[in-house]
Order: sequence, then C-alpha cells, then structure tokens
Amino acid sequence: MTDTSVNGDDLEKLLEFVKRSRRFDFTGYKRMTLQRRIAKRMQEVGCASYADYQDSLEVYPNEYTEFFNTLLINVTSFFRDGTAWEFLSDEVVPRMLSGKERGAPIRVWSAGCATGEEAYTLAMVLAEALGVEQFRDRVKIYGTDVDDDALARARQATYTARELESLSPRLIETYFEPTTGSYTFRKDLRRSVIFGRHDLVQDAPISRLDLLVCRNTLMYFNAETQATVLQRFHFALGKGGFLFLGKAEALQTQSALFRPTELRLRIFHKADGDARHRLPSPSIRSDGETVVEPQSIRTTLRDVALDEVPVPLLVVDVNGTVGMVNEPGRALFGITGRDVGSPLQDLEASYRPIELRAIIEEAYAARQAAHRRLVPWNTPEGERVYDVSATPLLDSSGTALGAAVTFTDVTQHQELQSQLEHSNRELETAYEELQSTNEELETTNEELQSTVEELETTNEELQSTNEELETTNEELQSTNDELQYVNDEAQRRGDELTQLNSSFRAIMGSLEQAVVVLDQELVVQVWNGRSEDFWGLRSDEVVGKSFLGLDIGLDIDQLWAPVRGCLDGVSDEVAVALPARNRRGRAFMCRVRCLPFRLDGASPEGVVVVMDEQPGDGEAGTPAPRSAHRISGDGNT
Repeated sequence: MTDTSVNGDDLEKLLEFVKRSRRFDFTGYKRMTLQRRIAKRMQEVGCASYADYQDSLEVYPNEYTEFFNTLLINVTSFFRDGTAWEFLSDEVVPRMLSGKERGAPIRVWSAGCATGEEAYTLAMVLAEALGVEQFRDRVKIYGTDVDDDALARARQATYTARELESLSPRLIETYFEPTTGSYTFRKDLRRSVIFGRHDLVQDAPISRLDLLVCRNTLMYFNAETQATVLQRFHFALGKGGFLFLGKAEALQTQSALFRPTELRLRIFHKADGDARHRLPSPSIRSDGETVVEPQSIRTTLRDVALDEVPVPLLVVDVNGTVGMVNEPGRALFGITGRDVGSPLQDLEASYRPIELRAIIEEAYAARQAAHRRLVPWNTPEGERVYDVSATPLLDSSGTALGAAVTFTDVTQHQELQSQLEHSNRELETAYEELQSTNEELETTNEELQSTVEELETTNEELQSTNEELETTNEELQSTNDELQYVNDEAQRRGDELTQLNSSFRAIMGSLEQAVVVLDQELVVQVWNGRSEDFWGLRSDEVVGKSFLGLDIGLDIDQLWAPVRGCLDGVSDEVAVALPARNRRGRAFMCRVRCLPFRLDGASPEGVVVVMDEQPGDGEAGTPAPRSAHRISGDGNT
C-alpha cells in the first residue's frame, strides 16, 4: 500500500528531481492535488514511497510520460460553461472590437488549451463577430500548454461527433469538414490558430494581447504561483485587454491588476495604470519627518527600475555572458529566466535584428556608447524600426565590466513616452489620495481589522475548497469518459457474441446429422435439433449432463473407446456402426463418427460426435414419438 502521509520531504525531493531532469517545475502546484495524483500513479506501478517512485523514474525513462499524463488533467470541451461564453460573445467581444482601429490586428491567447477545443471555440466566436475574411486578415490566436501530446492533437484539429455534441448543427456545418468517422476544423481558418509549448510559471508571456483566456488552470497552483502568473498576465494584456478565467477561479490577491467585468462569470479587464511593483511605504518619525530606509528598498528599487525601463534592455559581461534582461527585453526576444547566464552568441538576439557583438566590441574600444540608428526588423506584428545602443559599463578605474544594450522602438516613441508619463502622474495622484484617505480611515480600520482578517481567512479556505472540488470533478469526468469507452467496447463485443451465437445455432439446426459436442469430461455442450429427432431428448434436458449417463436408444458404452481415443490424441477420427432404436422404437444401424476438436492447434479440448443412419437402412430422419419402452443405458429392453 502506498504511504504518502509522512514523507513530505521526499515529495519535495521528487519535484526537484523532475525539475532538474526534465525542466518541468511542479513546485508551484498545490500539494494536496499533487499528493493525490502522484499516489494514484504510484499505486499503479507498485511503489510504496516517493523515493521508490523517483528510483523508478531514473530506471525507466518512459515512466515520465505516464507521470506527466497523470498530473496534467486535460478536461475541456467546446463552449464549456455556455453562459460565460454567451456573455463573452454578446458583450465582451463587441467592446473589444470597438476599441480597435479599423483593420488593426487582434491577438488572443488561450493558456492551458489542452487538446485545442477552447482555442477553436475562440476562433468560431471571433469569426462570427468579424466575418471569415476579416478573421483571416486580422486575428491571431495562440494556444499553449505544457502537454506535448495534447498539443499534437490540437494541431490536427480533428474531433469525433461525440466531442462536437455541444455545438449547434449550423456551427458544425460552417466551421468543420467531415472526414471518415470524425470532423476537422476548416483549414483556411486553422492558419490563424498557432499552438506551442509554454510553461506559465517559467516562460515569458505572449504580449500585446486583446483577450487572454485561462480557464481552470490557475486552480492547480498555490497562492504564490497564482500571484506570479497573474502579474505576467497583466503584462501580457494590452490597454483595456480582457481576462477570462474558469468558474472556480477568482482574483484574491491581485485585485489591483484587474477589475471585474462580470465577476459571476469570472471575466475581468486590465486595470488602468501599472500595479506590478510597489515600493515600501515611508515611515513617520516622532518629530513628524518622513523618512525611508535606503537599504530596505535598494534591491526593490533596482529591480523595479530595470523592469520599468520602457525599452528592452540586455546586459552582458566582458566574457559575453548574459547577466540580466529586463521584462520588455524578455518579451521582445523570447528570453526566459533559464537563458540568463548563457553565452550571448547562443541566443537569437545576438544576430537578429543586428549583430550585437560587433557593436559591443566597438563600445569597449571607444569607452563610450556605440549606436546603430534605424535598424529595420520584420516582426510577426509588422515592420518595426529600432535604435540600438551599446553602452560600456566601467568601474571607478575605467575597467570594462560589461555592456548594456538597449533597443528603442522609434516607430512608437512619442506614444510610449506619453503613456508612461500619464501612468506616472496617475500613480503619483493615486498615492497622494491614498495617503490622505489612509489618515482619515485609520481609526475605522483598526476597529474592522479583526473582522476583515477573519473574513479573508474564511474566503481563502472556501476558495481553496472550491478549487479542490473542481479539480476532483475534472478527475471524475476524465474517469467517466474512460468508463464510457470501456462500456461501449463491451456492448459492441456483446453484440458480436450474440450474432455469433445466433449464427452457430442456425448452422447446427441446419445439419442433416445428429451432432453432439462433448468436453474433456464427456459433459454435453451442444445437442442439435437432429439429435432431438433421433433420440427424443430436448437440448435443455441433456446439456450440462454426462454423455455416458444419457438414456437413449444407442449403446453408449460402446462409444467409450472411440471417444477416449480422440481425447487422448490417439485418433483424429473414429467411425463405428452400432445397432440403435430411434425415438419411435424403430431399429436401425447408426453410423457414429468421433472427431476431436482443438483450439489453435493445441491438445483436444473435446470431441464432436456425429450420428446418422447407415445408408440402406431406410429413413430415420423423422422418428415417431418416443416408445414407452426406452432402451436403457446397458442396451437391455
């Protein structure tokens, strides 16, 4: 029996092992969910502890596939939770489109898309709102997941009729092409749906989005990881962008990043301004002077300043190793945290849009910034133009420590500058108003603090319970689908068996000879209709009884040797002629043939006894009713 109740340290070691060996980080997932799912797999492979299962992963690398399939539950469907999708189609999409310039591109991200149903649902919603031509020209839908097998099926875009049950016949006819036993999403529209592997915890988010859909994925993460992912979602969304979550998910800790559009349906929009970073609040000395501890905010201030730089920034040391990349740089070049510390020459950013190493060497040689103006770059969003600058980083003695490379998008410089200044003014105004409000409400907050803390604790417990129930529900739904498949297969095989039995009975009934099938214990298994006509015994009277004990008009004892010879494999066929009386009492010579029957060429499983009247003895095929004086088993009347 698997015991996972007392070895929590071993679970953490197992998760760290998977992270090191396969670069997949489960450490941010809820521990109760992980324990339940891993315990299920451990029971299937017979491992008693997490340490034993880690050994199994090391010895059998193919077990990783089953491990990931167990933890990554892919439960999805078209238009799942129809009320929420109806609101999205009727209210959110029109608002989103009204805020876009005519002909402007529309970017949508389906995070945790599983086998693709959600991404293609978004495609149908937008195609209905824009029309097919506008959809093909303007829309890009990005479907991402960490399950490579699910992504492979999503790219095929082929689904069964059962998986399309939630769609109306009109939608199926409009957006799907029938194939053999299934349906495939239209190829011309499928070009606008792009699938790829993406880890929400580790990889940089897709940027400049109008709509981000992530349903029933956050509920698997713990609170800290949820907060990190939601901050990335906030960065990914453009101004006024919408966020669509699952029905079991809520924004408990990141309410400053998003505002509810329809809270009951878990649809939100990006809040104005930028609430990604907050500096420590100043303290008030006894003499009334405001002071801030420099050391306590230095690290935070540095990180905030780096990520708030409005242009992508890349820092390398003198050895050509990437030292740090700010958030716009990670988004622009697709660089993740794993790439920090790697040689610059190994990254695509080293040569696209321009050869960076040459500019950096020029900056080192001149001991001043080197520039490249108006560098064109054809990005997926269109033609962009950048000013690239490499600035040497020197210590007090003038020794080069590294270089900072910036990429300034001059095509939108004025707009970005205006937005940044506006955001800063809003933040400053909001901060001043907040300080004033805090002073006025300080007394009231002290009285309500206790109540608020209790309500927050209760709310978090309810949210956690709700997410656990949703997780369990999806597991049960997955299991139910498996059971339904097994039931359908059993029903199909049962129908085949019934058909075979009907055919067998028809064949046996059509034979002109009396046929009896005996097993190795000489127990009657088959007694056809001709046997009933010969001997006057019905099938239900003899099936399951010993053949040697039957009371028929034939000396059965004389068949013992031929039958035994067939069972022992001595003879392939034995024919004898015996005197007999049919059920009408008429005497005739009965020709009896004994043949062994085998399965797959093995030893005999039984004997087939074929009985018929010896030619020349007259007709015995329509015997009269059984005589009152039956022939006994020893042949005496």
